[in-house]
Amino acid sequence: MGEPASDEKLERTVAEEVSGVVESAKELQESCASLISRTSREEEAIRQRALAVDSTIRTLRASIASVDNGSLNSKEAEKLVEELYRASCELSEGDAASFLPSRSHGWFLRKFLGPINVRDTRKDVKLKLKEEYNSLRDRTAFLFLFFPSLLLGLRSSIWGGCLPALPVQLYQGWLLFLYTALGLRENILRVNGSAIRPWWIYHHYFAMAMSLICLTWEIDREPNCAQKQRAMQLFLQWAMIQGIAMLLQNRYQRQRLYTRIALGKARRMDVVWGETAGVEGQLWLLAPILFILQGLQAYGGMLLLKAAVFRPQWQVIACGILLIIMAVGNFATTVQTLVAKSRFKAKMKKTKVSQMAQT
Repeated sequence: MGEPASDEKLERTVAEEVSGVVESAKELQESCASLISRTSREEEAIRQRALAVDSTIRTLRASIASVDNGSLNSKEAEKLVEELYRASCELSEGDAASFLPSRSHGWFLRKFLGPINVRDTRKDVKLKLKEEYNSLRDRTAFLFLFFPSLLLGLRSSIWGGCLPALPVQLYQGWLLFLYTALGLRENILRVNGSAIRPWWIYHHYFAMAMSLICLTWEIDREPNCAQKQRAMQLFLQWAMIQGIAMLLQNRYQRQRLYTRIALGKARRMDVVWGETAGVEGQLWLLAPILFILQGLQAYGGMLLLKAAVFRPQWQVIACGILLIIMAVGNFATTVQTLVAKSRFKAKMKKTKVSQMAQT
């Protein structure tokens, strides 16, 4: 008779524990809901303050730019602009950045990754993204020089002047992977605050399309394969020069960017791609190589279009047009950067002269 009483007591004990757990779960849910509601209100208040400060910075920049030269001393105006830039960097790179609206993800990210948010509020993660991007560029710069050099070397020494289809298509497949990876990473970096010129991202879209088209391009062999493969040989030679230019850019421009970040003239998330170097000695070395590369790119495109007249292939026509578009866009962006740099130097020289006149 003791066993039924013991069972009933055990059932009551378990029922009480279950009831207590249910009440605890309800209380915890209410506490979490209250905390989330309170945190949301506080976040919204901070978000409004961040937007107000960002709007004020933009308004002050416009006000300083619209002030007449006689109304505001040039030295004082430049000082105010630099202070506003530092304030903007503090706002966009600090914890307050998570409360500012992010840039649009764009169709490229949406097509590849879907409707997910790739923006991260942690500074260490953002800097890790940037360092991984720079590391990819460093590795691919050597490969950009190595792969076409290897193909051209084997063509002359082993393959009897004729490129086999498989190695060339593997190389084009690697280019497609590379440009897709660069396009994805650059879009993610832009969402997280990097100042990348839109053209360089569009350039990679065009390069992706050209690599995909080249994968369908039939590699003709004997007879007279040297003449038939002339366009591919020119493309490989141009790729070698591009690899040299990428190595120079990575070496010189990275150092300049770190200096500008230390001086507060660039954001920590800024990256360098396709821009000209910031030091005069480096500029004289790198700019001619970039212009030569762009000229060869346009020349290669025209040769492809010329070859299409005698041997019509849609791949040849498409690649020729894409090469010319990329060459013109690269040239225009490089010239734009040079003009902006020369104007900045002229402004600095004028400010220095005015300071000496005042003293």
